[in-house]
Amino acid sequence: MRPFRFSSMMQVGLALCAAAFAPMTVSSAAEQKIGTPPEAMNMRLVGYDDLQGRSAYQPTIHHQGNRYIAYIGHHGGTPEIPKPVNRLTGQAEFNGTSIVDVTDPAHPRYLAHIPGTPGNYEDGGAQMTRVCDGRALPKGDPNNTYLLRVFGGKGHQIYDVTDPAKPALIWQREGELNDTHKSWWECDTGIAYLVSGVPGWRVNRMTEVYDMSDPSHPVKIRDFGLPGQQPGATGPVPEQLHGMISLGREGNRIYFGYGTNKNGVMQIVDRDKLLHGPREPTAENLLYPEVGRLTMTPFNGAHTTFPMPKMPIAEFAKDSLGTERDIVMIVDEQIRNACQEPRQMAWFVDVTIEAHPMIISNFQVSEASGDFCSRGGRFGTHASNESWLRFFTRKSCFSATSMLAFGPSTYAIRIILRKSDILFPRSPKQPTNAAPRSTVKTIARSRSRPTTSRPMIAAMSTWSIGPTPGCTYSN
Repeated sequence: MRPFRFSSMMQVGLALCAAAFAPMTVSSAAEQKIGTPPEAMNMRLVGYDDLQGRSAYQPTIHHQGNRYIAYIGHHGGTPEIPKPVNRLTGQAEFNGTSIVDVTDPAHPRYLAHIPGTPGNYEDGGAQMTRVCDGRALPKGDPNNTYLLRVFGGKGHQIYDVTDPAKPALIWQREGELNDTHKSWWECDTGIAYLVSGVPGWRVNRMTEVYDMSDPSHPVKIRDFGLPGQQPGATGPVPEQLHGMISLGREGNRIYFGYGTNKNGVMQIVDRDKLLHGPREPTAENLLYPEVGRLTMTPFNGAHTTFPMPKMPIAEFAKDSLGTERDIVMIVDEQIRNACQEPRQMAWFVDVTIEAHPMIISNFQVSEASGDFCSRGGRFGTHASNESWLRFFTRKSCFSATSMLAFGPSTYAIRIILRKSDILFPRSPKQPTNAAPRSTVKTIARSRSRPTTSRPMIAAMSTWSIGPTPGCTYSN
């Protein structure tokens, strides 16, 4: 197999990776054993930080001056260790946001920890991060850098991280929310789409739209969600929001994903109509900006909706029409252990004709290739990368397939990272994969613990691909 110049590998907390060319090894045992060697094909681990033993969810890697800084969102702690010790200060702190200098991927340097909310697992921490430079934001200080993060499930905050070792809070949303999750921030316009649980709405996750062009003084624009989710509605309640990805002012489209592992909906929204249309959350007004919708089966959700517009299809190069297609990759999240629910996977959707989106292919890992259902943990996809870097865009994507819980010092989920070749999205291929070794602190997860009341959903996603050439950054 031809070597790749970029790759990834997973560890608890933050892992930083570059290319390698080791054969894939698969344990034939019924369950994962401590000391089982790592499994990799065309990948190797080049750097690692345990993040003070804090369970990691979303890393955002930002090119800041002459450095690359990783901002990593954490879930809450565990009953055993609700407040890990910040080794920089000696103080016990609730999990929040770790800030790590990853300029040298082989030698990451921990800079700071911003505490989050009290609570274990998904009840605490500060899972999500987005970062913008002030020079990109219309009203930002051109010398500053800003971090948008969730504050547990209670709210949203913005920090000045110009000096990443000394983050300073500059804004916090007033009032307490029912929940938060994976938001999106357009750095060139300042428009932010916040996954929130505004009291009165019939779901715990919907969208608040803010103008954050001045990070010190955000202005709310409107609330948004699917008809039936709004206050005062009656009848069935549509599945709640998970997250969204915007193509910004130029692309004028936002792709919303509802549902996580069931009743998935991908909603295609006209950005201009969302921002400037009628704002009162009536059923008619909520439908006004929608230009397309894909309703999935009750078996699958829409965790991540990653757009790949104007994708040239080599096979169609000589066709009179349709040589380019707008593609969205939908990735579901596997939640239950040991294959105790329908298999979640990656779906490729042709949205060229937005009113009629059509699934054209899917990608999954063969269970038989590693006897994964018998090895514990969740087996199925969770999330994809969200990168438009030149050497990935319209060519490759990374998705995480959960497999087993592992250490070193907090609950986490072992995963297999799979790189999919999507030059022809009707036939995605797998050229690379990687999974870390089991350790003495591996936390077994088996068929006897099949429910969603899981100890942690950390380390299941591959959020940041790059920007350092040759590296991916994963939790």
